[in-house]
Amino acid sequence: MTTAIDTNVLVALWDSDNALNLAAQGALDAALDRGSLLISAPVFAELLAFPSRGEAFLDSFLRDTGIRVDWELNESIWRTAGHAFQVYAARRRKKRDEGPRRILADFLIGAHALRHAYTLLTLDAKLYRSAFPHLRITAI
Repeated sequence: MTTAIDTNVLVALWDSDNALNLAAQGALDAALDRGSLLISAPVFAELLAFPSRGEAFLDSFLRDTGIRVDWELNESIWRTAGHAFQVYAARRRKKRDEGPRRILADFLIGAHALRHAYTLLTLDAKLYRSAFPHLRITAI
């Protein structure tokens, strides 16, 4: 089984002060025991924005851990993400939601996992369960 990793899991892993650091490590180890690990291209791009983690660090980390990057986002992924984002935006407008706004990358990450039938490892299960009810999720 392949597990796709959400950005927030790796950020928690790299932040030794984060209370979720050990939980992220344990969840990644368990996922690796079940199969392979990968990140989608949007996760790679988001990780580049993490302070003090440049492209060389990220390439080395991925190589050392065996986490693959899937660079391909085909039409079905874009359409699935777009529809989920559309529903989210309409629900947000209707409820006049003042909470944190989600960005398209979140929906691309979920759509990528869904369309490839991967399990998504995330700290944000609520968003993904709402946007992608058929997505297999492992929550931390």
